[in-house]
Order: sequence, then structure tokens, then C-alpha cells
Amino acid sequence: MTYCIWPFFNGNSGGLFLNGETVINPFLQPDKDPVRYLYGLPVVNRNRQFVLNHNRQRKRIVKHICVYCGSSPGKKPEFRAASRELAKELVKRGIGLVYGGSSVGIMGEIADAVLKADGTVQGIIPKALEKRELSHKGLTKLTVVKSMHERKSAMADASDGFIALPGGLGTLEELFEIMTWAQLGFHKKPCALLNVDGYYDHLCRFLDKSVEMGFVKPIHLRMLIVGNAPADLLDKMAAYVPPVVDKWIGRDNT
Repeated sequence: MTYCIWPFFNGNSGGLFLNGETVINPFLQPDKDPVRYLYGLPVVNRNRQFVLNHNRQRKRIVKHICVYCGSSPGKKPEFRAASRELAKELVKRGIGLVYGGSSVGIMGEIADAVLKADGTVQGIIPKALEKRELSHKGLTKLTVVKSMHERKSAMADASDGFIALPGGLGTLEELFEIMTWAQLGFHKKPCALLNVDGYYDHLCRFLDKSVEMGFVKPIHLRMLIVGNAPADLLDKMAAYVPPVVDKWIGRDNT
């Protein structure tokens, strides 16, 4: 399949051609979002970045990933190793890290690994936890907020997708809240679990049981992407197509 850009950008021509046929002309329709205008075909986005896919599927542009993970290191070295591997993949793909701002545990491990590879890290931490969690002082950007809710909201706004590494109750709470926001129609960003060394096997079985018992709809469970390797997980997130869901309430009502 051959792609070419029509070279004449005057008032009457220009745009993206696919096998000789005009797919979209972003210059003649500057008020339209081309992705929404022609969903499913190769298009040009508002920033005139060309996103082409031979399968004729829109490939998601991911610039920042929010990672939820433990402020403890866990008992297996595989957990820390997975965070470093994910960090390398993020930097390799030019994706910035957004996380909770701590310098300890898995949180500190992934932040240090991204920084060591010359990547960017934005930490967001509530003032009450700044000392308790030992906020990281070497980040690209550290934002101190007033509350946990403000922290989670700011992390969501700064990110194009979400990954949960191994962690405890806080990690699970953050993951399920952002999935609930997707279920309610607040966002269409991919949510994912990096299932390191089977850590989340029991959780995945529980979620399957929740569907079986009628408490979770299959379409909502399909919003969760699960993978064992960072590269594979990021590939799945880039190809994620969100299901169509009804918007129950607005985010301002939460």
C-alpha cells in the first residue's frame, strides 16, 4: 500500500491521499477533528501529525503514561526489574512517565530508571504525603497538591493511558477508580495491568467471576488490558479502541 502527501497546499487542494483517493483535507476543514471526522481511516490530527496504519485503524498517540505502583519494593526482585524494563520501553518510545511522586519502593524504582535513560518524569503528590512518602527531588517536574482526590485527578489529566504495576491497596484503588471513570464515560484512555510474575492472576480471576455473577458487564471488563511484558502491553495500549458506552454523569458531579 502506497501513501503520499499531495504537495500543493493552496486554498483549493491539499490533504492526505490513500491510493490516489483523498481521505481527508485538514487544511480545508480546520474546525473539524479529523480523527472524529473519518474514524477508522488514516488521518491527520489537529497538530498535523500523520498517523498511518496499514490495517486502516487509527493508532493512538500516547505521549504520557500514568503508572500506579507500590511505595514498597515488594518481596520479589522481579517487581523492581519489571519497573525498570517498563521505564526503558517508555523512554524508547518517547513516552513520559506520570506517577505519584515518591522516591521509594516501586515508585522510586521506575522514576529513577526513566531519569537514568534521559526520559521525562512528572510526579504528583499531596502535601500530607510529601514527607511520609519521601517525594522525589530529582524529577523533571514535581507538583504538590492539596488532596488525594486532586492528585488522582491531576494524574489523569496529564496522561494518555494508565498502567498498574504490582502494588497494594492504593494501587488497586487508583486503577479501579480510573476504570470506573472510563465506564462512566469520563475518558476513553486505555487502562492496563502489567501482570508481573503472576502477581495479578487472582485479581483477573476475581474480575472474571464478577462478570459471571452479573456485577460487571463484559464490555466494561474489556476496557482492562492485561499483559506480562511491557513492550507487548504498550503495543496493545497504542492499538486500543474504546467501546461505546453511555455517559451516566459528568466528571464535575463526582
